[in-house]
Amino acid sequence: MTVTPKISINDDNLVVHGKTILKGVHDNIILTAGSGVGLVSGAFIGATASEGKCMHVFPVGVLEDTRFMCLFRFKLWWMTQRMGACGNDIPLETQFMLVESKDTTEGEREDSPTIYTVFLPLLEGQFRAVLQGNEKNEMEICLESGDNAVETNHGLYLVYMNAGTNPFEVINQAVKSVEQHLQTFHHREKKELPSIIDWFGWCTWDAFYTDVTAEGVEDVLKSLSEGGVRPCFLIIDDGWQQIGNEAPKDTNCVVQEGAQFANRLTGIKENKKFQTKGLKHVVEEAKKQHNVKYVYVWHALAGYWGGVQPAGPGLEHYDTALAYPVQSPGVMGNQPDIVMDSLAVHGLGLVHPKMVFNFYNELHAYLASCGIDGVKVDVQNIIETLGAGHGGRVSITRSYVQALEASIAQNFPDNGCIACMNHNTDGLYSSKQTALVRASDDYYPRDPASHTIHISSVCYNSLFLGEFMQPDWDMFQSLHPTAEYHAAARAVGGSPIYVSDKPGSHNFKLLKKLILPDGSVLRAQLPGRPTRDCLFVDPARDGTSLLKIWNVNKCTGVVGVFNCQGAGWCRVIKKTRIHDASPGTLTSAVQATDVDNIAQLAFPDWNGDSVVYCFRSGEVVLLQRGASLPVTLEVLEYEVFHFSPVKKVVTNISFAPIGLLDMINSGGAIDQYEVHLAFEKKAQNFDDRSHSPIATVSLKVRGCGRFGVYISHRPLKCSIDDADTFFNYKNESGLLTMNIPVPQEEMYRWNIKILV
Repeated sequence: MTVTPKISINDDNLVVHGKTILKGVHDNIILTAGSGVGLVSGAFIGATASEGKCMHVFPVGVLEDTRFMCLFRFKLWWMTQRMGACGNDIPLETQFMLVESKDTTEGEREDSPTIYTVFLPLLEGQFRAVLQGNEKNEMEICLESGDNAVETNHGLYLVYMNAGTNPFEVINQAVKSVEQHLQTFHHREKKELPSIIDWFGWCTWDAFYTDVTAEGVEDVLKSLSEGGVRPCFLIIDDGWQQIGNEAPKDTNCVVQEGAQFANRLTGIKENKKFQTKGLKHVVEEAKKQHNVKYVYVWHALAGYWGGVQPAGPGLEHYDTALAYPVQSPGVMGNQPDIVMDSLAVHGLGLVHPKMVFNFYNELHAYLASCGIDGVKVDVQNIIETLGAGHGGRVSITRSYVQALEASIAQNFPDNGCIACMNHNTDGLYSSKQTALVRASDDYYPRDPASHTIHISSVCYNSLFLGEFMQPDWDMFQSLHPTAEYHAAARAVGGSPIYVSDKPGSHNFKLLKKLILPDGSVLRAQLPGRPTRDCLFVDPARDGTSLLKIWNVNKCTGVVGVFNCQGAGWCRVIKKTRIHDASPGTLTSAVQATDVDNIAQLAFPDWNGDSVVYCFRSGEVVLLQRGASLPVTLEVLEYEVFHFSPVKKVVTNISFAPIGLLDMINSGGAIDQYEVHLAFEKKAQNFDDRSHSPIATVSLKVRGCGRFGVYISHRPLKCSIDDADTFFNYKNESGLLTMNIPVPQEEMYRWNIKILV
């Protein structure tokens, strides 16, 4: 059965580019050609059964001796990564899988290109598919509706697969093909990013948790401003709403811990802690007194953790009914959750799907009237467990997501929404608008095992999530022992940058490596993702690998290297744990091609040479094409490398921009640069400074402080906005530096000229 020239089932084997990926493919498995988008084409995997059921498990074929990386939900809410080599290694609730093989269409050859095949389990009608493995090393498709009344005996488009030689393009084009097929979601590139993403912010959560007050908010905004760091957005997290729980306390109940999660929303306005001043006044004060641009507040997708109080005063028209969540067997087979234990006993007040837009619209309209600019919508995956009687998990999730996005569009014109605790494909494949997604489990300042896990999980999750929304790496605390480690990851990751510092507990020296005086940040352009050589190794558990994360700025590439060893989610005890209390020092290497599309940043005549700026050490190194630079790190250490393609100005003068040397994402300061020759005729070589200008390098630069570029000869002069400026030049490294003043305008772009 040849479906595409590159993907087929031959002699019961699933073959990709001539290489068998799955052996012994079952007779009830169907392969259907998919519509190609761009550089690659793919196929759909389907299956049939003899009878209709609300849940099926379809064995597909045997996977052995083939490296893969997958993303699975270890909790109801969140995904993380796992690496493996056989079918039994595929966890329950796998939502994304990338497989490595060789192109053997022309026979086995040592120089055969590496082929990357992505498997994306999909939604079909009212059903959702995921992957899992069994003891026979078979890859299985688990298909379920979440409603006993919703049954099927087949699915033709359960998994989409795509293959090619560039893993990032393969994934990107696969998701775009699925977008075209399903017509139920939009790719990240089509979505409008909320403005908060380019400004520094503060969130109340780890500072106050649910004890947040209006006075506490004022205290932190004041202490940040006094330290010279301007918080431009504010997130008032859980703790501002009117909540209660009418469930009687049962001393014989097996679930007492976590009973607070059964609390329900009793009104759409702020609670007593914020009523003295009023939410509107709190927002006005933040914006007028502290120049905060945007204020968001938190709410759960169901209103609160335990939903909305049924028939509560003023809430009667939402047609809320008590519902008891039923989790998927796949989720139950991974990590249990205290929230679900509580709700299974106390129930959740579920707003009827037909009334949920009214609920969101009234809530958001009130918030907008108070000056609120957006919402962080949490606990989203709870809705998948409440599909019984509503057409199943896909139907109810889509109803809620569509209603939420319609209300956001109506009330928050800046697309002000952060999606959180929403790592299920029910929601991802139903979102046409939301552009920011929390990309991993929380930042836990008090859990030593969590910090390395956090960095690695977000990075790998971004391979998939980053196709739907811009990953948000979560808040962190700037005075924490791991603060610089977290800060570097967010700078490289292209994430919003915000902290959850307590009043007066700030590391301003660190914050100023992330934030400019106007409160803006130098954000990398893409979701930060693992470099190719990290795709199938395990930098959290294998004891040998460093994690390398790549991204791009407008003119330069960036690679952050992190030692994340020592902790991970354990499939045996089904919890996160430290498995190596003293992971050793590790060494790796970086090169320009770690930035996967670095050639796109270079001029057409680029020869492959790059200049590397090492942020922590301050070194500037000229790397020839194909050369690499070693890096050695202890656990919880990092380094950030900025790669700038070298531009030959004239025969013996070369140039490469670097950026603001004291900012972690140095290259993010450069918007563009051009080279203008002083005359059309080919310039001659020169060996001294007694010559007329041969060329001018013009740059557009944002920010202030020490600015650096590489140039192979000392320039004649430099100017900032046409005013000559002092510069320093180091012959041994080619580093040219100058000091850029603090601009008077927000987001100001300086015109820098270098005459050579």
